[in-house]
Amino acid sequence: MKIILIKYGELTTKSGNRNIFINCLYNNIKNALASYNVKIIKNRVRMFIEVEDNIDEIVSILQNIFGIHSIVIATRVNTNTKEIEENALNIASQIDFKTFKVETERADKNFKIPSMEFSRQIGSLILKNIPNITVDVHHPEYLLKIEIREDYTYIYHKEIPALGGYPVGVAGKGLLMLSGGIDSPVAGYLAMKRGIKIECIYFESPPHTSEMAKSKVKKLVRELTKYEPIITLHIVKFTDIQEAIYKNIDSTYMITIMRRMMYRIASKIMENNSCLCLINGESVGQVASQTLTSMHVINSVTNYPVIRPVACLDKLEIINIAKKIGTYDISILPYEDCCTIFLPKHPVINPSIDKAVLYEQSFDYKNLIADAINTIQTIKIRYKENNFDI
Repeated sequence: MKIILIKYGELTTKSGNRNIFINCLYNNIKNALASYNVKIIKNRVRMFIEVEDNIDEIVSILQNIFGIHSIVIATRVNTNTKEIEENALNIASQIDFKTFKVETERADKNFKIPSMEFSRQIGSLILKNIPNITVDVHHPEYLLKIEIREDYTYIYHKEIPALGGYPVGVAGKGLLMLSGGIDSPVAGYLAMKRGIKIECIYFESPPHTSEMAKSKVKKLVRELTKYEPIITLHIVKFTDIQEAIYKNIDSTYMITIMRRMMYRIASKIMENNSCLCLINGESVGQVASQTLTSMHVINSVTNYPVIRPVACLDKLEIINIAKKIGTYDISILPYEDCCTIFLPKHPVINPSIDKAVLYEQSFDYKNLIADAINTIQTIKIRYKENNFDI
């Protein structure tokens, strides 16, 4: 019988709480494959998915689920020598190769033949029945693997790499500041890889920003739903706050004050939605608001931890990840977000908290923030949903 075998990778480094990670992964896989006729069996070292058809489709879905180290399409047989030999020879006979090696993992110690000896036994059988091949234990062209477990034996030869990391949700929930640029979707992807379930917040500033810019952000969220099937997006109207900053704040401090307002609003959304951290796409030194001094001044308005997954990556590294996950071409669409409008020529690089607080006293930002929070639009974006075109 054909079966999909899931290898955990990093999850196996967990000890007492390993079951929490495995159960979270199990639920994520179960939800992702809800529309397929599958049976999922889990234990502490492997997960097995029995499938009747659509194997290629199911594998492509599994490749986007965090917490899976690799995927194997295996043949499952009863644990007896004759059946293992017959199936191993049949599988090897269907592959074109010149050199090979057999590796056996004998998890079931009731199977009397030691791993090395059984590998030699199967290798000898293959040598006798397939012409013009040789054994190469160091650099084989073809590697046949046999896992002998208590219930069944699994035979396979191809391991498909997956994303690794931790299952989404096992680390709690965070709020991602999604601007529409290249960096923030990458930050969201990397946060999910560490097990953080994300919600997103987007600040719009109509009429200074367009509906096209908002649709672009929705497309970015939809791209991220490959890794988390449903993502909540909070859309904040930031126009009144941004115009008040433009009218009342020294131009050098406009970006600093704007970010502090965004953090205040985000903190309220996190409080209302049980989020444990704020996530953004800041990279140290990339722009004026991303110096360590600026980060310190901006952070001071929230008690939530701020996670910056791309903080120590350079722009080319971030772009490479964006291309890999499919967000780059969306991010470079030419629609301005509110962070790029009213951009001063010389923003302060090393702002002072005292000056920031003093500038904020020049306008009634608390009521403006309350109004913005009261008019937030919250939507859920689902995998493969396409009711917003740009």
